Amino acid sequence: MAHRFNSKKLTVICAVMALAFLFSAGSVLGGEKVPAIELITTTEAYDPIRYETAFLIADSWKQLGLDVNVRPMEFSTILQRFYNEQDFDMVILGWSGRVERLDPQHFLGTLHSGQSTLGGNNPGGYNNPEYDALFDAQQAEFDVQERRELVLKAQKIAMADQPVDILFYRDEVVAYNSARFANPVVMAGEAFYNEWMPYSIKPLGDKKILTIATQQEPDTINPLASTSVWGWKFMRMVYDKLVRLSPNIEPLPSAAESFHDVDETTVEVVLRKGMTFHDGKPVTAEDVKFSYDYFISNDFPYFRPFLSVLESTEIVGEDRLRFNLKSPFAPFITVTLTQIPILPKHLWEGIEEPDQLAPEAIPTVGSGPFVFDRYERGQYKRILKFADHYMAEEMEIEGMDYMIYADAEGVLTGLLTGQADMSAWRLEPGQIPLAEQNPDITVVAVPDFGYYHSTYNLRRAPFDDRDFRRAVAHAVNKGTIIDVLLSGRGEPGNSVIAPVNGFWHNPDVEIFDFDLEKAKSLLKEAGYTWDEAGKLHFPKK
Repeated sequence: MAHRFNSKKLTVICAVMALAFLFSAGSVLGGEKVPAIELITTTEAYDPIRYETAFLIADSWKQLGLDVNVRPMEFSTILQRFYNEQDFDMVILGWSGRVERLDPQHFLGTLHSGQSTLGGNNPGGYNNPEYDALFDAQQAEFDVQERRELVLKAQKIAMADQPVDILFYRDEVVAYNSARFANPVVMAGEAFYNEWMPYSIKPLGDKKILTIATQQEPDTINPLASTSVWGWKFMRMVYDKLVRLSPNIEPLPSAAESFHDVDETTVEVVLRKGMTFHDGKPVTAEDVKFSYDYFISNDFPYFRPFLSVLESTEIVGEDRLRFNLKSPFAPFITVTLTQIPILPKHLWEGIEEPDQLAPEAIPTVGSGPFVFDRYERGQYKRILKFADHYMAEEMEIEGMDYMIYADAEGVLTGLLTGQADMSAWRLEPGQIPLAEQNPDITVVAVPDFGYYHSTYNLRRAPFDDRDFRRAVAHAVNKGTIIDVLLSGRGEPGNSVIAPVNGFWHNPDVEIFDFDLEKAKSLLKEAGYTWDEAGKLHFPKK
């Protein structure tokens, strides 16, 4: 018996087949499933804002069909994975707004391909020849307006590529015991913990040792190995530099008595007379030449951006040196001469692998305003005034103790109970009202020109895809970070040069507003698909 044609049944079958096709589109039309992403961040105790930001990003990205596993780590472990091993998918870290970084050289350099080797300042591996050419051109341009135009263009190109998501610029809110000490100088980006504070602060009683509360500590106190701002904020008190930047960002003679440009590729320095190292040995032109040559020969990646332009250092008189550059380098005095510590040649010249020194073998002798006294990791550091330093008479304190606490709550408790006199770093938003209620505590806020960033490893999928990075940039709710996590004390990030650094900041870079639907649309346009479980798949090859 013949069967009649059933159009309704055929319609149902076709509909089911169509649904099955759509549900399997990720595997049929698209490529492999995007693998789970490991998002590395600090522990909640170390920095609750970074910790919460990581989960905020993970939750948003999961709505795009991504599996994101947040992995909190101890800070020094993160630095090792990030810089020295480059073993990460995505990391939330921050760049401190140290005074010498008001010049755009440092922050722009964090995206230069020449700094993408192990230990360099570009661990994500961003490589854009057009960006590199602009970076190279701006550092050789002495006309400040021409240099500015190059700096603005470089920001626009890099931020459109999104090799790193600038999350936010956070206000520096710090506190000190104004019943014990007065007149600490405050600097944008560095707050109290700056190079000039020891000279400005005045004891109001018998307490001459300033106690600083911190939950941060150096990654190392080896000047040939440290890549952490907390290492250098400590060591810059022990080691002298030829030039220091004033609170008004003016280059001032330090270990140098004077300095001047001979021409565009030659800088001459006259060394200050009568200086000694902390062990009593004189500081000579040989020590200065040795220090620069030593850093170059050991190819310390952290300092490579400031030294790669240096052709040679020569002694041209008893206390006179010349720095010969390979090409014009506009920020040489304000950046390079302010960064390189003067090492005692007699202690370092026999050390062939300085970055491999055991902690107890590190020479801790400098010629700076403070003498290294002791360091007990995780607990305590102390430096004492060097009586023979050329600025010792301008300093009324006798030393600085650093009390290392496990978390931000410990720092606040130290301040409120009088165990500590000053915070090294910013208070958390919820702590600020408590500090302000204490009559002995003065709270000060300054803007920061450093920034917090989410850096991607561009050597790994999916972050090697520019379209993917641009899409997920719309899935980071910076408004919530500022309004909720920071209680309004900060600004959303958009460039490696912060808005407070107005002359160099480009306000016209592309802005990636929070918009999950736009993020999904951009992924779809780039060929990404979703499977029946809503998981994201790569474009089909």
